[in-house]
Amino acid sequence: MKTITLTLTNPSELYIEGQNITPDNFAGKKAAEIAALDVWEGKQKGPLGKYFTVEGDGGATAEETKIVLRGDCTRVKRIGQQMTAGEIVIEGNADMYIGGWMKGGKIHVKGNVDSFCGIGMEGGELVVDGNAGHHLGSSPRGEWRGMQGGVIRVAGNAGNDTATFINGGTIVIGGDADIHISTHGEGGTVIVKGNARGRVGGQMVKGDIYVYGTIENPLPGFSMVDEVEQEVDGETARFVHYIGDLGERHPVSRGKTVYANLYTRL
Repeated sequence: MKTITLTLTNPSELYIEGQNITPDNFAGKKAAEIAALDVWEGKQKGPLGKYFTVEGDGGATAEETKIVLRGDCTRVKRIGQQMTAGEIVIEGNADMYIGGWMKGGKIHVKGNVDSFCGIGMEGGELVVDGNAGHHLGSSPRGEWRGMQGGVIRVAGNAGNDTATFINGGTIVIGGDADIHISTHGEGGTVIVKGNARGRVGGQMVKGDIYVYGTIENPLPGFSMVDEVEQEVDGETARFVHYIGDLGERHPVSRGKTVYANLYTRL
């Protein structure tokens, strides 16, 4: 695997749209060609090399290409958007839409990310060592299809509206989550190792939610079924099992009403 290192040497005044920063776009290119790729600062288009120094060449394929970003990328959006393979390491914070619609490969953010990261994700792995903003692994606004596959791991806390319209994949939040988890969910798994503020699983019809801490203001549309012992994220624990959302829409499969599962740790 070949490594390209991008070092932010000329921070932008406005936010940078960095959707070209992917192993797919860097593969097969020399450093000078990578520096010439387009990025947008507001409505102004310019070369990537205007903001970053570029060291190293891309691998022959995306799978053989690794990108390392250094410097404060809190004003750089869309890194890794729609990537299919390879690896990206962000050695600090990053802005919105990191890993949006990604299909494969791995992104490791060693700081915090802002909102809409991992939206529409179909595959691959997004790892965040810090906190995540709102709409993690959710659907874009106006869309009904959210995360469909892959894995998102956030070591810290996540904002509101995590996993809206989730269809598949797994999200693991090491800390607390804000309101609205898996709203309209139709599959997938969300694991919250801390507390959830409330409104968990509203209008959810398929999928699984695990909350290890407390849920503030649980929704009345979930009904307790029993207590179960399950292995979750490599750890076996006992949970109270609920089904729901009983008061909302229900798809029918082979004549049986289908509900989502909510588990709270004992």
